[in-house]
Amino acid sequence: MTAPVDPARLDDVPVTLSPAAAPANPLDLFRHDRLPRWALIRNRFDAGAIDDVEAAVRAAFDANADAAAAIRPGQRVCIAVGSRGIDRIADVTRAVVGIVRERGADPFVVPAMGSHGGATPEGQLEVLASLGITEDSIGAPIRSSMETVQIGTVQGRIPVFIDRHAHDEADLIIPINRVKPHTDFTGPVESGLLKMIAIGLGKQRGADTFHSEGFATFAELIPSVAEYIVGRLPIQFGIALVENGYARLRQVELVSADRMYARERELRDEADAHLARLPIAELDVLVIDRIGKDISGLGMDSNVVGRYYTGPTGRPPLVQRIVVGDLTDETEGNAVGIGMADVVVRRAVDRMDAMKTFINCITAKTPEGARIALTVDTDREAVDVAIACCLRVDPAAARIARILDTKHLEWFYASEPLLDELSRTGSCEVDGDVRPIAFGPDGSFLDELPA
Repeated sequence: MTAPVDPARLDDVPVTLSPAAAPANPLDLFRHDRLPRWALIRNRFDAGAIDDVEAAVRAAFDANADAAAAIRPGQRVCIAVGSRGIDRIADVTRAVVGIVRERGADPFVVPAMGSHGGATPEGQLEVLASLGITEDSIGAPIRSSMETVQIGTVQGRIPVFIDRHAHDEADLIIPINRVKPHTDFTGPVESGLLKMIAIGLGKQRGADTFHSEGFATFAELIPSVAEYIVGRLPIQFGIALVENGYARLRQVELVSADRMYARERELRDEADAHLARLPIAELDVLVIDRIGKDISGLGMDSNVVGRYYTGPTGRPPLVQRIVVGDLTDETEGNAVGIGMADVVVRRAVDRMDAMKTFINCITAKTPEGARIALTVDTDREAVDVAIACCLRVDPAAARIARILDTKHLEWFYASEPLLDELSRTGSCEVDGDVRPIAFGPDGSFLDELPA
């Protein structure tokens, strides 16, 4: 009979661990030897797009000549730009600058982007340069400052701020922005001209004040603040842009100030109809190769992934686990939205500029956007861990999709259990053979996604 062990002498008892209990890499505990096969899918959208940007901008001015007549000789005209990821935004800006100058006015550009670029004048110039907007490329000076002027209050208590250059120096202000569904709230108008007027032109101070009210107020507050500003500053019209499902510019429209709210509601619905989506109801794992501010204000578009910080949005797909592999170069370290992921690959975390991310998230009152999820070293580990975190999933039959980012969805990989569902959409086709999900010796995906 074995003698009982004295609890006081437990430190003297040898402990032997089997190799299975102490793997060299603890994450090997979750390694799945049987993953589903997958195939490259081509997802087709309406391909209508603008070829000649300058001609489209000039046509927009001609189509609303009465509003465009607000540009008069000798005026100082402020052109407000700054939203990331807009197709050929530098070409649009250059065309507007040219038209303004042809009409005898003196154009200049201001960054209208709230707290982006680390909320510094230099950072916002860098953001514009990343969009291709420099003084040389557009032929006009750029005046970047974080200084603002408070022009009043709305609802009796909410201060309204405007970029100092736009307020003090402009005889006319022309905002240029893309109209699309927003990632953080829903309403009659979301991202577009009114949001740029209400928030973007307010710089960091205005954006911070605005976001302090919470996203739940935006559907009402954006039109209210924009109307207040338009009634007090020389904003006679704006240039609205709409993109197609391939993230290509499909529409340029000059919208007069008195019709901005009504027309933007219509354009928002048009943009939503053309938004690229994944035609899948449910996913176990969604792998996103890269996120960034140039892809979406949220890094990944909640309208595409069906998820927000607070949980599912109610629109498909319903995703159990999201993997983020990297950041885009253009986001310059701003990893806002990484907090929506469940698993991230270390290279994404290593490229994160903490201060740029923090300032963006603090201003937006969404600190959860900067939270770092389970961090692993390789794509292989990321897939294994994501599947291990799913409920009621056979790894060999997991519903897995892999996309480049949420803006470019023409091509994506889908695991075999999804192929029948995709074939019934009428818009998706398998490109090539169904093959194993393959990884290189370093654990990286071997299959590449077309850019």
